[in-house]
Amino acid sequence: MYWYHWQFFGMHFFWWMFWVLLIVSFFSLALPVPRSRMRLYLDDPLAILRRRYAAGEITTAEYEERKAHIKQDPRSPKS
Repeated sequence: MYWYHWQFFGMHFFWWMFWVLLIVSFFSLALPVPRSRMRLYLDDPLAILRRRYAAGEITTAEYEERKAHIKQDPRSPKS
């Protein structure tokens, strides 16, 4: 009789849910990286070491030791 009123709850409903979930997952994964985390990816090791020393996270002896180690490492950029 009136079976066509229930077609929304058939496969049609699952296709809509599929596309909605696909779009939502795409935009949730494509969010930009916050600036605070992006800075960690862009800075060289010596700049990070300077920032940690300026913030008081490491002592002067640790700073000098790590700086010497970074400067002798051939893979690190020279500053």
